[in-house]
Amino acid sequence: MSKKHVAVVMGGYSDEYKVSLKSGQLIFDSLDRDLYHVYKVIILKDEWFFLSENDEKTAIDTGDFSVNLENGEKLKFDVCFNIIHGSPGENGILQAYWDAIGQKYTGCDFYQSALTFNKKDTLAVLSKYGIPSAKSIYLRKGDEIDEENIISELSLPLFVKPNQSGSSLGISKVKQQSELASAIEIAFKEDDEILIESFLDGMEVSVGVIDFKGETIVLGITEIVPQNEFFDYEAKYEGASEEITPARIDDETRIKVEEISKKAYESLGMSGFSRSEFILMNGTPYMLEMNTNPGFSPASILPQQAKIYGISVKDLCGSEVEKALNKI
Repeated sequence: MSKKHVAVVMGGYSDEYKVSLKSGQLIFDSLDRDLYHVYKVIILKDEWFFLSENDEKTAIDTGDFSVNLENGEKLKFDVCFNIIHGSPGENGILQAYWDAIGQKYTGCDFYQSALTFNKKDTLAVLSKYGIPSAKSIYLRKGDEIDEENIISELSLPLFVKPNQSGSSLGISKVKQQSELASAIEIAFKEDDEILIESFLDGMEVSVGVIDFKGETIVLGITEIVPQNEFFDYEAKYEGASEEITPARIDDETRIKVEEISKKAYESLGMSGFSRSEFILMNGTPYMLEMNTNPGFSPASILPQQAKIYGISVKDLCGSEVEKALNKI
């Protein structure tokens, strides 16, 4: 059996590209060389390129996502392992392009990516399946902002978030009305649509869910104990939080979180890696968001959960490639 050609596609157009490069490196290192030829492809705003073993760049031919090698051969990939966080790999843009040229790839499809990257729409769809979330107000750039109404609807403290940004960029916790206008301005710098949400006072948990060998499994429930006011970019990527796996919750709550996480994953028709964030309040899990391409660097939550669950990173990544190869 000839080895399949796998491109680990990393980078992205947002500030998260640095994390994606670390995630991509872990996947690149972990894939089984007895089964696959593994390559690095980096997608940035101004260039898409193939990185050779001696770190030489070759431009990607975007007509069919191939590479013209120095020896005159054309390299086509059997599978692209998509590990881009944020745009264009987590919001459906890349998946739609790959679908159009017939390129197989890991993770969820164009629709699921686009939907889950939009917090408002994800929560609206999931509410139909009985999955609760915070009370919220949605604003587009240019909408009139009625501070009194926002505060009377949601009360203080509250959160202001970009609707479509990853990595907790542009999120603020507002404790008094005087902070609201600048929080809204910060969020609008990241996105043209924002969500203002009521504050849920409870434990934040991060839940890894994957489909592995034909089954939806919850890898683990991680309790997030931020040193800052909430699980922001610094807490996520610069170590300013304590992550406890498994979370310190009783069995009844754990089962409830597992069930609701699986239900959310399956209701949205998800595939591949996912990490959902919830706040547990009075025993009820409230959904904050779902990430379809969560961080996968050695420091990230998902690989840690897999280790505790007993699935090696090699098996986790290999399973994704095999699923993608078997797509029709």
